[in-house]
Amino acid sequence: MAIFDVFLLEAVLNGLLFGGVLALLALGLNLIFGVIDVVWICYAELVMIGMYTVYYAHVVFGLPLLLAFALAIPFVALCGVLLHWLVIRPILGSEPINQLLVTGGVLIFLQAFATLLFGIDFRNLGVSLPSLALGDIYLPWSRILAAATALGAMLGVWAFLRFTFLGTAIRAISQDRGVMPLLGADPSRIYLLTSAIGGGLAGLGACLLVLQYDVHPAIGLSFGPITFMICVMGGLGNLLGGFVAAFIFAQFVSLGGYFFHIEWGYVMAFVFFVAMMFLRPQGLFARRS
Repeated sequence: MAIFDVFLLEAVLNGLLFGGVLALLALGLNLIFGVIDVVWICYAELVMIGMYTVYYAHVVFGLPLLLAFALAIPFVALCGVLLHWLVIRPILGSEPINQLLVTGGVLIFLQAFATLLFGIDFRNLGVSLPSLALGDIYLPWSRILAAATALGAMLGVWAFLRFTFLGTAIRAISQDRGVMPLLGADPSRIYLLTSAIGGGLAGLGACLLVLQYDVHPAIGLSFGPITFMICVMGGLGNLLGGFVAAFIFAQFVSLGGYFFHIEWGYVMAFVFFVAMMFLRPQGLFARRS
């Protein structure tokens, strides 16, 4: 097997496309941690809720796909707000281990509830997009559209954080919570807004992923652990670090699938993560941004 061939290039390009979606999920989780200082272990379960929302809106109720997307994103954003209000708000300021246990409990509850409600069947939209042919390289349009949409969303979030008062307040709070009184910002309002944005990004991620993967109650396990590892390796709360780490992990998964098998790609990514935690436990970028 030739090491440098067209299929290797195809694997690298697919890894870049996959990295865009992972970066979007990591952005939402990092944003929440940077502002609220609580890691939502159950973040990927919001993606699962969004994928089921799209499925039922489009397949069961017959709504146009774009309308199903338009319903899923604000619905998951609302779920993010409810999660903060009902679960996260009471444990703010508690020990980190307690916060992890609580959000881990939410993860188990949402998986079990989805299993009871929807069963264990794998469901899909029945939407099949063609591939883009670049010579002998074939790139699925579903991944191209997902990566382009994810990049656009990340640029939109960057512009919001950079050029609006609320975005400036969020960035300032993520760096130093002591400045909150100086900004005249209401903490509860900032926390709810951040939870809504994080939930909305999870909903958008769900819309992009449901075009590529079947939805089932445990689908969060496919993206939750790797999203968490990306955030940790990039430096929890560091948006740039998470962005860089997402593409590194995506290449491990894609190239591992090329040289061996896709499961080995995830194993290699995990081994790399463990090694990095020994070499640089604070993450690629120690400082939050």
